[in-house]
Amino acid sequence: MKPLITFIFSLTSFFFCVSLLSEPGAAAAHNDGVYIVYMGAPASLKGSLKDDHAQLLDSLLKRKQDALIHNYKSGFSGFAAHLSAEEARSIAEKPGVVSVFPDPVLQLHTTRSWDFLKYETSVMIESNPSYSTDAIIGILDTGLFCNRKIIGARSYGAGENKSRTPRDMMGHGTHVASTAAGVEVKDVSYYGLAAGTAKGGSPGSRLAIYQVFSSQNGSHGSTVLAAFDDAIADGVDVLSLSFGSSPFLEQEFINDPIALGAFHAVQNGITVVCSAGNDGPNPGSVVNSAPWILTVAATTIDRVFESDVVLGNNKVIKGTGINFASIQNSPVYPIIYAKSAKKSGVDENATRNCEPNSMDQEIIKGKIVVCDNEDSLYPQRNKQDEVKKLGGIGVILIDDELRGVAFNFGTFPMTVISSKDGAKPDIAAPGVNILAAWIGNDTVQTLKGEDPPLYNVLSGTSMACPHVSGIAAAVKSRNPTWSPSVIRSAIMTTAAQTNNMKAPITTEKGTAATPYDFGAGEVSTTGPLQPGLVYETTAIDYLNFLCYHGYNIATIKIMANTIPDGFTCPEESSIDLISNINYPSIAISNFDEKAGRRVNRTLTNVAGNAKMEDAKTVYNISIDAPAGLDVQVVPDKLHFSKIDEKSSYQVSFSAANPLKKDVFGSITWSNGRYKVTSTFALSSKSGSVALDKK
Repeated sequence: MKPLITFIFSLTSFFFCVSLLSEPGAAAAHNDGVYIVYMGAPASLKGSLKDDHAQLLDSLLKRKQDALIHNYKSGFSGFAAHLSAEEARSIAEKPGVVSVFPDPVLQLHTTRSWDFLKYETSVMIESNPSYSTDAIIGILDTGLFCNRKIIGARSYGAGENKSRTPRDMMGHGTHVASTAAGVEVKDVSYYGLAAGTAKGGSPGSRLAIYQVFSSQNGSHGSTVLAAFDDAIADGVDVLSLSFGSSPFLEQEFINDPIALGAFHAVQNGITVVCSAGNDGPNPGSVVNSAPWILTVAATTIDRVFESDVVLGNNKVIKGTGINFASIQNSPVYPIIYAKSAKKSGVDENATRNCEPNSMDQEIIKGKIVVCDNEDSLYPQRNKQDEVKKLGGIGVILIDDELRGVAFNFGTFPMTVISSKDGAKPDIAAPGVNILAAWIGNDTVQTLKGEDPPLYNVLSGTSMACPHVSGIAAAVKSRNPTWSPSVIRSAIMTTAAQTNNMKAPITTEKGTAATPYDFGAGEVSTTGPLQPGLVYETTAIDYLNFLCYHGYNIATIKIMANTIPDGFTCPEESSIDLISNINYPSIAISNFDEKAGRRVNRTLTNVAGNAKMEDAKTVYNISIDAPAGLDVQVVPDKLHFSKIDEKSSYQVSFSAANPLKKDVFGSITWSNGRYKVTSTFALSSKSGSVALDKK
């Protein structure tokens, strides 16, 4: 039986805030950097190694009593502290230490969406009045503004959050939490836009809030690990994280705070759902891609906010954006291409992309400025802020991957963020123009003369992630004994590869999307509740994954909470073998058409809970493969006679000629009632587009 949540909100104040370690060493150790010392599984499970953590920490505090920032001891073992580079190197050599790495800064990945998803499902779910919805969703984010449905909240009190309150002063966390578990509220909108009913994916779930962000400057990995450690001890069912590191930062799993925290959360039966990042369509741009994480990409819904630019000859250029500008319709405002305002000595590319300190203020003042959006260093909002600072009255942003986006400075602007992630996420969910609860106070920029909004429209994989978190909580409530991997399988194998018009899902350019864009497909709201068959990724699968990724058995034994007697890494361990872990999708890199490739999978029957005879069934295979790729499945029928019965099969891939590009397809098992689909992606390139991870 899982532990009960041990912290509650006070009835006499907004929140009861648990006292946590702050940063006492910040002043005395100002010449040292902050390092995370990761020591694997909790000390209580380590046997002979259980004293390593205590001895190492005791030794450090004797030398530098104010060095400690966080001490991790519930879900895993380790600490974060102010250390010199020499101290960090020395500690890395100590017994029981898996890794020591600098504390990274992580960034946020910043209605009708539930009705939109409902229209895409073809599965009818039997009603069950006794089915409970009491799952606990832990939200790691900016806090929460409303105290309803909250059974506890923690604030980590770093940076600008001197009050140490988990109350949300940024809005992101409130938006995320209400998308995951908000109750139904009718007749809401953002200043009249996106009007309708707002609701969350699992309105019967309760929320545990972990405020790890208190400013726009990001959150430290050490703080995120502290929240993971607490959430594991608190006994949440699902963890939702709408943030991550840069996709361009090469990071081993043992140096990645989210991957490490999630690894131990999953070992404790917690499903971890993370956003895939907003850096698509660059190849390989997905973050949070460890196989024990359910990684979510963003898609659009049938809602577009259009903002038109009318030129002097009355030609209309259509763009996307929310326009509450105070400028009038009749006057003609000067328009200028940013490149024409180039400062002397500044690179032309910097100027046309409206980068800081690249444009002449006298030329920009009073004009609408056309900016390119080809650079990746400066987000769209930064370009707007730069033009506004120089006295411009509006921005038109030109992006080949999107449509032109019209900005103005009359209110808080919204933009469309590309839904394509360019690698292989697990699943996709609505993430563009999502209406949800907002913080509703005077910290928000508002329309002149208007009250602050109680709801807001935001876009990004940040918004897609809580859709899946809510569905995961609903699945857990209906099937409380299911493991995180079974819940992930139920979500992935019931996803749709077609849109609401029953046509193939497309990219923002209108071309056919692939699993690199949507993973298994668009999530279903009801299909995961009764998936028929599931792929259970076992502890052995994850241990073998670490072996295949090059970690030695000594390191793996320190990391794992439990490890079977006699477990050793397979004699043949390479990244190419990762495709053999029992995952709901198939990803193969280094494909050799002459040798071909075989992968094995095992399915478990989870249908027929009501009557035993319902479990007797036969599933038949259907294969969707591209031209030039031969796919064979043996056997082509799977027989089940009881609940929890397992059956295995092998998929063989071969080709007569070398692959000229990455190819995609799917295999589907069906018994007439349930369809269990696994998408696949093959590449002839080594480790292409993160196939070595998922």
